[in-house]
Amino acid sequence: MADHLARKLKEGGYGTRPISGQGQGDWVLVDAGDVIVHLFRPEVREYYDLEGMWSVGRK
Repeated sequence: MADHLARKLKEGGYGTRPISGQGQGDWVLVDAGDVIVHLFRPEVREYYDLEGMWSVGRK
């Protein structure tokens, strides 16, 4: 998925974009310039609970 995104960004004129974490595969980050894309395996996403961290109020 990260390779596909980086390829589409390059085709869209954004140049070659850095990808971090592909060796581990748990959490991959694609630096798309003004936007950072995080790709998680489902269990890693659940562990970090980013939605809960950034939400306001009670769950």
